Amino acid sequence: MQEPFDIQIGAVTYSVFPEEDNTYTIFKEGKEHTHIQKDTEGVWLKLDYETDLPIFDEDAEINEIGRQINLHQHE
Repeated sequence: MQEPFDIQIGAVTYSVFPEEDNTYTIFKEGKEHTHIQKDTEGVWLKLDYETDLPIFDEDAEINEIGRQINLHQHE
């Protein structure tokens, strides 16, 4: 399993905790923020907190977090 890591988007620091099946728990500035899942290389989905089912709304912040995760993994 991959170790947790931090990413920086603008002035905001996100801590990324990899889980199973391309899912990640994201902390924003030290507080739990969201759970995300990779759908395709450029599309990431936010997961519902109660059901863990994907929410299919377009979310620029989630996609940017996912893009940064991809960049980190390719380093």
